[in-house]
Amino acid sequence: MGWMNQAATSAEKVDSVFLFVFVLSVLFLVFITGLMIYFVWKYNRKRHPRAESIEGHAWLEITWTAIPLILFLSMFYYGWTEFSYTRNPPRDAMAVDVLARQWSWSFTYPNGKQTSELYAALGRPLRLDIRSADVIHGFFVPAFRLKMDAVPGQVNTTWFEPTQVGAYDVECTVICGVDHSYMLSKVVVVPEEEFKAWYFGPEDAPAPGARYRASATAEPAQAVHPGLAVLQAHSCTTCHSLDGSVTVGPTFKGAFGRKDRVEAAGVEREITVDEAYLRKAIQEPNVEIVKGYPPAMPESPLSEKELDDVVAYLKTLK
Repeated sequence: MGWMNQAATSAEKVDSVFLFVFVLSVLFLVFITGLMIYFVWKYNRKRHPRAESIEGHAWLEITWTAIPLILFLSMFYYGWTEFSYTRNPPRDAMAVDVLARQWSWSFTYPNGKQTSELYAALGRPLRLDIRSADVIHGFFVPAFRLKMDAVPGQVNTTWFEPTQVGAYDVECTVICGVDHSYMLSKVVVVPEEEFKAWYFGPEDAPAPGARYRASATAEPAQAVHPGLAVLQAHSCTTCHSLDGSVTVGPTFKGAFGRKDRVEAAGVEREITVDEAYLRKAIQEPNVEIVKGYPPAMPESPLSEKELDDVVAYLKTLK
């Protein structure tokens, strides 16, 4: 979706402020440039070889001070009212918790469902409570003209009401580390009935809006292991690589059966990564920390089936 798509009410508000300021700026540019050209022509040296002393004009000075002041104050007032609009969500807006972390986004809904993409119902307002788990990030949806910083220890709130179905890019606007450029997601807007079917459906209900992401000429998607699908849905592969490369957390490649040193309550010991350890590490990620890695893994509640799928998949990564 392009920049000029008005895909949410917030976009309409921001565009109107931008157009107002832009038109005033162009008028000022034309007016001031015209005066400069006129004065250069009228008061050039050929016409006035000898300079004259000008005492000034009080009313003219008051006029050229008062008019720009009024116009600039109108820009401020117009911008402030629209800014206030985006910071005061309606009472019936669904509240979604947005968590930013190096280098992924996660969205938690009132019913406890958690996704790596934001799902929204067409025509229904959505309140976003945005926070960060580590450093400052910037939550930005270009198509919605929506921008809000994610700050550690602070919750910033904004909202939007989508007006068009589709998938819209989410970007991070703050350089937050080595993989900043990969911190991408989507806002997927679907008809209200489709959103309700997913929201009130079972925990393993397929994500809505698949048809809005794929192009008509896209090749058929290859089958994905259920365990990998769970890891991707919970953004686990953002911090844990599948190919052995070093990232924020230990690599998944060769994890099963590997011997690691972990720290728990200040005590260090060696463990073997077996099925029991994997289940405990997923459900209680900060009880035992693998030596050399930060305690940065969030709790991601998984069903028993999802745990079985993840463990089965990790066993295949030799």
